[in-house]
Amino acid sequence: MTAAALTFPPLMQGEAVQGDVLEQAAMRAAGGCDAGLILHDLRDDRMAAAMVFAPDVPLAEAVTMLPLCGVGFQNALGALAPPEVAVHLDWDGGLRINGASCGSLTMRASGGDPTQVPDWLVVALTLPLWPQGDGGETPDQTALYAEGCADVAPPTLLEAWARHTLNWITRWEADGARPLHAEWRGLAHGIGEETVRSGHTGTYLGVDDRFGMLLRDAETTHLIPLTTLLEAP
Repeated sequence: MTAAALTFPPLMQGEAVQGDVLEQAAMRAAGGCDAGLILHDLRDDRMAAAMVFAPDVPLAEAVTMLPLCGVGFQNALGALAPPEVAVHLDWDGGLRINGASCGSLTMRASGGDPTQVPDWLVVALTLPLWPQGDGGETPDQTALYAEGCADVAPPTLLEAWARHTLNWITRWEADGARPLHAEWRGLAHGIGEETVRSGHTGTYLGVDDRFGMLLRDAETTHLIPLTTLLEAP
């Protein structure tokens, strides 16, 4: 699938690659590439892209880019897909279309101390376009084109994801986390349901001011930081 004519907003630059976009973006970031680089691998059956950030806040706050990129994706697909298509977000970066799992967001960063400012952070998007197998083997999973979105071209969706994500970065820097929290909570999947996370089983109550999961069991409420979702280098 060609992506030669992609257009990104100011301060963002795209580059087509093949293979693991998260790994390659992390290597480029560690090598000192500019923030705003978007590596993308657009294929007939899936799309993948990774966005490089250069945080100026501690890692515990910088990981807000994961839910922020999720909101950016929902806004982008919401603007391109038919109005009946519902997009929701799992706390751990999972994406849901019409209730079923459909791709995910993952992240990696330099360093591991949540109190220190990382040199870089990368958020990667992976989205299946066509179902695998006969489509009935994993009924809780879906693909973009199986949900009425056959007219959504991956290059157009990638460009829109970049624009909406940049818009939310601007809002986050200007207005703090409150508007992002409000938008994200309206899109969050699973709040109020029983969840297992980091060895704890309880009711998913929502998130704290840094998007850490609040999980209530019979005895107490556990806080599971968003930094636990960072993939190892």
